[in-house]
Amino acid sequence: MKQPALTADEMIAWLDTTSTKWRALIEEHPEILGMHCDVMGVSNVGELLQHIVAVELRYADQLSGEPPTEYSAIPFDSAAAIYATHERAMKKFRALLDSDMDWDEKFEFVTRSAGSGRVPRKTVLFHALMHGIRHYAQLATLVRQHGVKPGWHMDYLFMGMERA
Repeated sequence: MKQPALTADEMIAWLDTTSTKWRALIEEHPEILGMHCDVMGVSNVGELLQHIVAVELRYADQLSGEPPTEYSAIPFDSAAAIYATHERAMKKFRALLDSDMDWDEKFEFVTRSAGSGRVPRKTVLFHALMHGIRHYAQLATLVRQHGVKPGWHMDYLFMGMERA
């Protein structure tokens, strides 16, 4: 029996939708970037967003055979700068998905906090795509506690849902 599967293209669509809505909210409320945040040991939301897009780009780099971009080269001072990094990463992921890459092949990659390891390429891809979604959920709670309501459904259930 064939099992249902969520594709990388569907995950990218969800992450892109989520990122686009967060970008718009931050452009409307730029004070969000300076809100105190203790997730991942950062001090503010701008640094958390840098972390989100840095993970995307650094794994896209490595899957592309390039060295990971240094955190210090990833700006986080505006929504435009943060999401330009996201767009760079998604462009790389899409190019890789259009290639003949063997996603089951194990490859060596490096993380900033846990050193290096070997896993199938698809593990790194899906980690990079799900990582941001997880942190955006944390961010939603944080900004609501500071009086900013995101105002959209963030669950995958609402991707393309038709109302009955």
